[in-house]
Amino acid sequence: MQPSAGPDLPHTRATAAHWLATGLGLAAAVAICVLAQPAGAAPTLAPATAPGAPNASAAHYPIACHGLPVDVVTKAAADLDGDGRPETVAVVRCDAPTGTPPSGVYVLDQPAAPGGTPRVVGTLVDPANKLSLRDFTVTGRTVSATLLGYSSNQVPRCCPDLARKFSWVWNDGRYVAIPGPHANSV
Repeated sequence: MQPSAGPDLPHTRATAAHWLATGLGLAAAVAICVLAQPAGAAPTLAPATAPGAPNASAAHYPIACHGLPVDVVTKAAADLDGDGRPETVAVVRCDAPTGTPPSGVYVLDQPAAPGGTPRVVGTLVDPANKLSLRDFTVTGRTVSATLLGYSSNQVPRCCPDLARKFSWVWNDGRYVAIPGPHANSV
């Protein structure tokens, strides 16, 4: 390392004022990014709860967690079948202390009897298929998500290497999956 050619220049020494100005500048930039959105932009995720929507936390899901609790990862409410009453779509998985457990996506309807447990009336993604999700949205009467999977058993369960976008709509008395184009990798 060569010795300095002269005394330290005043602009090369960071002071508390420099660090404070840098922090304030970064905070302002983050705030602008979070708050700024295009004109007319609207959120794409339906409300997590709506008046009369089934309570996702009270439902019993057909998922085998082998003694672990069931975790409701996210939920959204919308009138998916057009009957005038909102359903709740819930993304659930086992609350495992390690790893990435597969997710299930279920549609809930109100209980048959007042005060009863919400009923699972549709399975959009079965956890037995060992898939994870990202980009879950409910827009209008359409449920959408990107399903993440594994090309082989040698792929670590933490790191899915396949992804495909799917949408589900109510059609002719059932939920129909509409696959997006194939993707080669995540």
